[in-house]
Amino acid sequence: MKKACILLASPRKQGNTAALTAPFAAELEQLGWSCRTVWLYDLEVRPCRACRVCQQDWTVFGCPQEDDMQEIFDSVLACDLLVLATPIYSWYCTPPMKEVLDRLVYGMNKYYGREKGPSLWEGKPVALIATCGYPVEKGADLWEAGMQRYCKHSRLRLLGMLAQRHRGYDTVFMDPEKARLAAEFARKVNESI
Repeated sequence: MKKACILLASPRKQGNTAALTAPFAAELEQLGWSCRTVWLYDLEVRPCRACRVCQQDWTVFGCPQEDDMQEIFDSVLACDLLVLATPIYSWYCTPPMKEVLDRLVYGMNKYYGREKGPSLWEGKPVALIATCGYPVEKGADLWEAGMQRYCKHSRLRLLGMLAQRHRGYDTVFMDPEKARLAAEFARKVNESI
């Protein structure tokens, strides 16, 4: 069975990002995937210190910080699909997602030591899910552009992004059309792997 690791970076488990991710994950499961959601706000993940200790051993994550990042690393390394789901705050992902991405870029990519090493996750497929308050092309575009560069640098396969707008606190976010688009995105991702 193929495994998807969903890193969900919303502070609200009943929020828009979780609501948009649910039909995506349900469709993947219908297609034979096992989906594991990791709630980043529930974990302790410290910022990267760029100490480069992780560069000394090319076979392991190698970070000396004692927090929950090793568990995330193990889940990401073991999965067949990485899904990064985040609300957009100030035109980019939330702080827990940024901390995870900073730690993974060093721990997974052994490029920064005395000798250039491998990318431990080279070729891994990545899908993005984002929710924002602005029109998508002005709200989630920087996140998508940043992740295009991140994936190219890390030698990952970016499969695309599903992004949806919430028009305000006095409106309902999730509707049948968004659920349809989420399921359609899951099918597209599945076909791309």
